[in-house]
Amino acid sequence: MRGHAFEARAKAENGAELIRLLCERVGAARPEVSEVAVPDLTADGPAGRAARTTLALAAAVASDGWTLLDHPMLTLEVAGATVYLEPDALTVQPDGTLTVIEIKSFPILDGSADPAKVGAAARQAAVYALALEETAAGPESRVREAALLVCPRDFANLPTADTVDVRKQRAATRRQLARLTRLEEIAEVVPEGLSFAPDASPESLTEAVGSVPAAYAPECLASCELAFHCRARARADGAVEALGRPVRGELGGLTEVAEVLRAAREEPAPGDAAAEALRRAARLRAEALDEGARRLAAREVPSPSGPAEVQRPPVERESATTTGEVPCH
Repeated sequence: MRGHAFEARAKAENGAELIRLLCERVGAARPEVSEVAVPDLTADGPAGRAARTTLALAAAVASDGWTLLDHPMLTLEVAGATVYLEPDALTVQPDGTLTVIEIKSFPILDGSADPAKVGAAARQAAVYALALEETAAGPESRVREAALLVCPRDFANLPTADTVDVRKQRAATRRQLARLTRLEEIAEVVPEGLSFAPDASPESLTEAVGSVPAAYAPECLASCELAFHCRARARADGAVEALGRPVRGELGGLTEVAEVLRAAREEPAPGDAAAEALRRAARLRAEALDEGARRLAAREVPSPSGPAEVQRPPVERESATTTGEVPCH
């Protein structure tokens, strides 16, 4: 509820506050509220809203004025399928520059915000920017390389904003989309007659899930109900994917845990950077274990008369003047 209330406040009066914040950050002349067009984007279904958004963007670029699009609907092709995306807002400047506006409820305290939340907002805005590039294709328009992040200032509900450079996130997302396997290619390897019907028996569902390949990563546990099944398969197969994507990327051509352990024990081949790193890590681990064992043995050396006694600090006795008792003789 707090996020919705803050977004409504930021978009009040035809988005006058959003336009003001954007102009302050990019150095543009601030228009009057009456000079900002806010087209109606309502339509039936996501496809209808996407079509209305495309028409509104074309009209805004051709109008040579300011336009604010409230909750537009964009499209992006992901692995051969059309995905619908809904950013918080978009602006079109008189020169045709398009800016993605992302409104978040986490605060900006003393000019800084949570880096993890800002990074997530930047990645989200980068996806919107890629979709906007496809929707607003044309030489007369361009998508700004930085998105406008709008958040509450300090502990108040007043909007403040800053630009977030999303070029790196856009490039990374573009590479990831290019590497995705298309749905047609996935359908070709699915066995004929395969069914994942919810009303099927547990045995048939288990057989159906086991008949298709799984690409497990620890991040799947937060978003996929089949993640535990895929994790069990990855562990049973000894796949390095179970260790996480960063580890998988560092291991190069090593795809199984058994290969990783073997590479850590054996002499690496010349030029095999992954095997050399594993050997070095294994050597450092062995040295650390040996050093720890030596230090532990040094503290537990037994005395000649028997096991080492634990030395305890002496306990000070309270004097008679303190306790009020007369000592016995």
